[in-house]
Amino acid sequence: MERVAIDDVDVVTNPMGVHDLRKPVSRALGTDHVAMNYFELAPGDGFSGGLHTHGDQEEIFYVLSGTATFEVGRDRERVEVGPGELIRFAPGEFQSGFVPEDADEEVAAWAVGAPGARHDWDQIESVVECRECGGERVHDTELTDEGRFRFTCHECGTSFSP
Repeated sequence: MERVAIDDVDVVTNPMGVHDLRKPVSRALGTDHVAMNYFELAPGDGFSGGLHTHGDQEEIFYVLSGTATFEVGRDRERVEVGPGELIRFAPGEFQSGFVPEDADEEVAAWAVGAPGARHDWDQIESVVECRECGGERVHDTELTDEGRFRFTCHECGTSFSP
């Protein structure tokens, strides 16, 4: 049995600086089969660095307060999720969640992913602007030893770190 108070969980932010408060609860609890993160997002903040997919993990977001906007699929259909609501993304489904810059309130939310408490970086793809091809392209996504993201374009093979 493991027990932790959310106030005692260390803050670990995204390497791209897209939010100020993310608490990896699964790390504090030592989970093996589920990832749990608690977020507090200010207007303009995001859960992640942009549109991405996890080929090996489904994700569920539960909004405690405020309203988060999610972009779903490559066509970026927008879905608003308010207090007491949840949204699920299947493995391989592109998604991104954020609080619009013009929002009136912050968002408190949980993100839960399974199976696995850690990402298999070989199974993550992101949609970002390719510096060589131009335009939004699917990129492999990896976390470098320096704790930064590296994106590699599927079409031309160009890699870069933001």
